[in-house]
Amino acid sequence: MIELEGVPELIDPVMVAAFEGWNDAGDAASTAVAHLDREWKGEVFAALDAEDYYDFQVNRPTVFLDNGVRKITWPTTRLSVVRVGGEKPRDLVLVRGIEPSMRWRSFCNEILAFAHELGVEMVVILGALLGDTPHTRPVPVSGVTSDPDLARTMDLEETRYEGPTGIVGILQEACTHAGVPAVSLWAAVPHYVSQPPNPKATLALLNRLEDLIGLRIPLGELPEDARAWQVGVDQLAAEDSEVAEYVQTLEEARDTAELPEASGEAIAREFERYLRRREPGTGPGGPGVAMEGGDTPFLRDTGSGRTRPPKPEQPGPEAVPGAEAAETADTAEKPDAPAAPEGAAEETPATDSGSADAPDEGAGVGLGAGTEPGPESGDGTEADRDSGDGPDGDSDADGRPGSGPGA
Repeated sequence: MIELEGVPELIDPVMVAAFEGWNDAGDAASTAVAHLDREWKGEVFAALDAEDYYDFQVNRPTVFLDNGVRKITWPTTRLSVVRVGGEKPRDLVLVRGIEPSMRWRSFCNEILAFAHELGVEMVVILGALLGDTPHTRPVPVSGVTSDPDLARTMDLEETRYEGPTGIVGILQEACTHAGVPAVSLWAAVPHYVSQPPNPKATLALLNRLEDLIGLRIPLGELPEDARAWQVGVDQLAAEDSEVAEYVQTLEEARDTAELPEASGEAIAREFERYLRRREPGTGPGGPGVAMEGGDTPFLRDTGSGRTRPPKPEQPGPEAVPGAEAAETADTAEKPDAPAAPEGAAEETPATDSGSADAPDEGAGVGLGAGTEPGPESGDGTEADRDSGDGPDGDSDADGRPGSGPGA
């Protein structure tokens, strides 16, 4: 029996879940849910019994001091609720924990019982996989579902994946069989720089989640962290000619594959996100938009993801001495190029390398001291964090799974 004392009646609730472990390359997915919980000050209302689902030799408890008193934190999965205000308030049920070691069906049934009691309308599960994607390009994010109608109405991929899976794939299928609409969002993390954190992948997941559920998500310092992360990886790659050459090869393959994707639909999606971020009294750029000079949004290079300043204004007649009047008038009448909405390169449709259904083969290239080489990609495996412990102990020689999502 589930007791939900103290939980108010929720408004159009959506459940957003992420789990550390096999489905969480670079900690991108679990960090995204932690960000939502922190920004919206989530209140924990339930925690699953750790004894039922975790092997404490795999996920060990931690001891800490609280005012001189020793306490223990047990590995588990916690549920919290946040209310998002605005013109159309909406509640989110956040599920954050560790991929369970055992009893997966009971684990999913318990989460679904909470979803039923709370009236959850849709479940969104976040995941991250290792892929052949360059760190210099926008992070591919794939949205997949097992529901053909949902795939058609929400412009998602209908999953065709076959092979070993993680808790993300199991929970999505459990939702489908229970009649609860469920979507998985997968971010592709560069396999040659897979160690956490990866704020750029976290940011890409939040942007896609924002589009999916129609809420403006406060990003805080994530955009700045993502830029700093990319600069750091750029510097490390520049120190190794082989890595730099490999990254260039990935860039060329990515740019060639995504050439047709500069479509009106993609531009419209980015512009809608830009408009959502605008609020009265915050200037033309709105919150979360990088600004220069206080008012003008940066233009974004959609190929590299780097920002660049806007074009200077054309000189007026008084600034062109000796010019003919007609020529000056013609110059003054030419409008400047409109500023593209910020974040226009933060998300692009997923390529094959980031696809949940067809992961590419990729060579493992080390980057910097202490960085593990990327895993050998194989059809039918999911990406994980560095620990690499997957269900049933299926892993490669390094103890790390491959790069396919188990949607």
